[in-house]
Amino acid sequence: MSRLSALSRGNQVFFRVSKSGWGQWFLDACSWAFAVFGAAILRYEFHLADLKIPAILLVVGVIVVVQFMGGMAAWLYQGRFTEGSLEEIKALGWIMGVLTVVFGVGCVLIGNSLGLPRSLMFLAAPLAVCAMLATRLVRRFVRERPQASLSTGGRRTLIFGAGGLGRIIVHRILMDSRSSYDPVGFLDDDAGKVNLAIRNVRVLGRLDDLAEVSQQTRASVLIVAIADATPALMARVMSMATPLEIDVKIVPTLDKSFGERTRVGQIRDIAIEDLIERQPVKLNIDTIASYLSGRRVLVTGAGGSIGQELCVQIRKFGPQSLVMLDNDETHLQDTEMALWGTGLLMRPEIVLADIRDKENLARLFDQWKPEVVFHAAAYKHVPMLQRYPREAWETNVVGTLNVLECSADVGTEVFVNISTDKAANPTTALGHSKRLAERLTSWMGEQTSKPYCSVRFGNVIGSRGSMVPLVRQMIDRGLTITITHEEATRYFMTIPEACQLVVQAGGLGSSGDVMILDMGNPVRVMDIINRLVEISGKDCEIEIIGMREGEKIHEVLVSSEEESELTDIADRTTRAYVPPISPENLDFEQWIETVVEAREPRGATAKR
Repeated sequence: MSRLSALSRGNQVFFRVSKSGWGQWFLDACSWAFAVFGAAILRYEFHLADLKIPAILLVVGVIVVVQFMGGMAAWLYQGRFTEGSLEEIKALGWIMGVLTVVFGVGCVLIGNSLGLPRSLMFLAAPLAVCAMLATRLVRRFVRERPQASLSTGGRRTLIFGAGGLGRIIVHRILMDSRSSYDPVGFLDDDAGKVNLAIRNVRVLGRLDDLAEVSQQTRASVLIVAIADATPALMARVMSMATPLEIDVKIVPTLDKSFGERTRVGQIRDIAIEDLIERQPVKLNIDTIASYLSGRRVLVTGAGGSIGQELCVQIRKFGPQSLVMLDNDETHLQDTEMALWGTGLLMRPEIVLADIRDKENLARLFDQWKPEVVFHAAAYKHVPMLQRYPREAWETNVVGTLNVLECSADVGTEVFVNISTDKAANPTTALGHSKRLAERLTSWMGEQTSKPYCSVRFGNVIGSRGSMVPLVRQMIDRGLTITITHEEATRYFMTIPEACQLVVQAGGLGSSGDVMILDMGNPVRVMDIINRLVEISGKDCEIEIIGMREGEKIHEVLVSSEEESELTDIADRTTRAYVPPISPENLDFEQWIETVVEAREPRGATAKR
């Protein structure tokens, strides 16, 4: 090991004292000098003639040197800590405790021989600590005051939530001289915080007092700074703020998903995801890690919204390799950007291929020999596939069979087929094609005796081409928003939630299973549109255009024949058995007749 490496931690060099560190050490030395002389004066009751100046100077000199050495050991002078921060105070407390004990015992043993009182250090240490804390707090005040004095040019802002998250936000705003927000008060429903003030920003009332407080403070923005704010609470906030023409913002927390430490995100606008009731996702981390860590993983459709997020989630578990396959180079570039922050498309694990091309697919599988496969490649738009059912057949059915056969040929241990709620009681080309994909997966599971399973869920908020982004575009462009039926309902889930549960299901599924993700209660599409319009603050027309061919008013997650065989296997995940179908029994002409004859399903709802 080189000398530099021995004195460094990563790229943090141990002996590199920062410019401010030298200044702080000088102040600490002055604090010790003040403390030792002050303690001696107090001990001799202000009889200055009794002071042994040479001995005191010797003690001060030794302490100053040892303080520097101890401070370096505690990283006090290398620029690690912010002045006056809790972390710096903890480090200072640790080193001061050690020095007090060491020099205190030394004074007890040899203090009389030097002409010094044995209690000198035990009197000096508290004075030194107080002086060191004072210098740090003064330096912090001097550093923060100019920034805080400049950060008042933004919009007058109320912050709902005076807890830990609220403290972080008001500190962040006041420390940013370019902030577009100027905090003028807090709102909090906790009666115990009625007299609280944070950085001189006072709690002015409860959320129910929003109208009165906003009028008094002339606030035009309300930031919700509550960790894990429920959709019900956000709906209440919106209902109160919208009539007052107050913009509502939210501070999201990045949850402790996959063992990551919780962090505070950037202030952002309210999104429809914040207003839809969803239970928190609880993952079986041990199960996931055991089948992904150190394994060769391949994701088809890696350029799509679901495929891209799957790659992001899978990468966190440290697979040996992660192969991303798609037939769209631009979307693959998006995935590379999401994972590595680059878009050069030079990485060997980024693969451009079409699952319809069996020969090329087999060559790629033989090259990478994936142990785990997530099959997300598919066509998904109902109206388009109703017009071109052959495309649904070739990609969703034949393409899936190609991926299954290639996986089996190289000994893939786990295969997860991404399905859709439209495969339950199918009425469209999409639904029927995905139902066949589920049955083919079940058949291959029987052939291999390995966990080849499917995962079924409904609409994913924010996925490319889904309803919510399209409605947002209509609102932004001032277009008339179209809806098929006023009472139409759909299941909704965010992309990260869906992919986290898909990854978990891969570790729980067995041969022939379809894993059905609990997506909560179905939501009226009209309610979603109304909330999007409300969030936008625009006045948009809504037109009901009628149901399209094969479309359902109410989607279901479970087919009628599956209801009696459902079993719960994990939080928010249910298992049903899918009857297998051999590739020998696939017949396009027979299948297309089924699609044409399909009508509105037999029974609108199913128990889950």
